[in-house]
Amino acid sequence: MIYALKDIENRGWPINYRGDILIHAAKKCTKKEYEIASVLFQSMGVSIPELKSLCRGQVIGIVTIVDCKFSQIASGWGMPLQYHWKLARLHQFLTLGGWGFLKSRMIWSWRWLHD
Repeated sequence: MIYALKDIENRGWPINYRGDILIHAAKKCTKKEYEIASVLFQSMGVSIPELKSLCRGQVIGIVTIVDCKFSQIASGWGMPLQYHWKLARLHQFLTLGGWGFLKSRMIWSWRWLHD
């Protein structure tokens, strides 16, 4: 999402929330997973950092959810038969070190952190 500037996040469930969320990178990424993702991104004209350069297990950015719609067809980043979370205003953080306690692949609400 961060490196490829995705404007759609595919999920099996809808979201009613509209607003900012923090993006947390997965804690682990195998060489095989990286190679699969790299081939996909290259086919879309997107380059991603080398595996050893990827930030992992920490919050790496913020994005705004502006809409959510179910789609039966694929388009751009959207996969068929998925809820497409429409994203905007993506910002990458340089580092937030010390946030490794957040579980991998979780998205935390920006507002929750500020309340």
